[in-house]
Amino acid sequence: MNKKNPEEVLLDPRLKKLKQVYDTYTEEDFQVWRILYERQYKNLPGAASEKFMNGLQMIGFSADHIANFEEANKRLAAVTGWAIQVVPGLIDDDLFFSLLYHQRFPASTWLRKKENLDYLEEPDMFHDAFAHLPLLTDPDYTRFLKDLAGIALRYIDNPLAIDLLSRIYWYTIEFGLIRERGQLRIYGAGILSSAGETKFCLSDEPQHLPYEVETVLNTPYWKNKFQDRYFIIEDFEALYTSVPLIEEKLAELLEKGE
Repeated sequence: MNKKNPEEVLLDPRLKKLKQVYDTYTEEDFQVWRILYERQYKNLPGAASEKFMNGLQMIGFSADHIANFEEANKRLAAVTGWAIQVVPGLIDDDLFFSLLYHQRFPASTWLRKKENLDYLEEPDMFHDAFAHLPLLTDPDYTRFLKDLAGIALRYIDNPLAIDLLSRIYWYTIEFGLIRERGQLRIYGAGILSSAGETKFCLSDEPQHLPYEVETVLNTPYWKNKFQDRYFIIEDFEALYTSVPLIEEKLAELLEKGE
């Protein structure tokens, strides 16, 4: 495993001491945040996980203000000990998983422009902040993130292993569904930042499958259209306690692939 301590990770030259400079956001940035926030928020009651909705309140986000990472970090520190680490955009797997393992969630600080409200080649701050950060208030969710990252770091030089683990991350953290009070709800950030997929994923069109580690590890995904299947967890504790099975099934698949 990568033996870097948190200080070494944060001094990684790829981070270049990046931070959010809140005063540089323009009037258009605030307008874009408000448009995206209000447009998506109205879709969430009855669709998003209660844990997400509670987390959104706990972390203090609103349509009126672009997410302030310094304020959010204070709130996260009080509940799970996690923090936000500013990154320039998409980062390499080793840095990504090192940050997660050390309880730092990578997030960009740039916002899309008005002419690109509905399509981006890579996630912007609205996706990273609005959709991901509220669930960092849940202890079981964050334990799962940390432990999954720990597995990834042990296999960081094995492309097949990282590809298989990315399927777990994709179908849970990005596109996962949860059953709450007998109803399907969304906790995946890739869905929560998309008005279209929020409606689609709960419709009768895609498959709704129980979260089974071996099945997820054997299920490829795509990035350029809605998923055709979504996996359902019963609660975040079940997700966290699936980590040993992830490690076991991953080792079996890698042995077969040799």
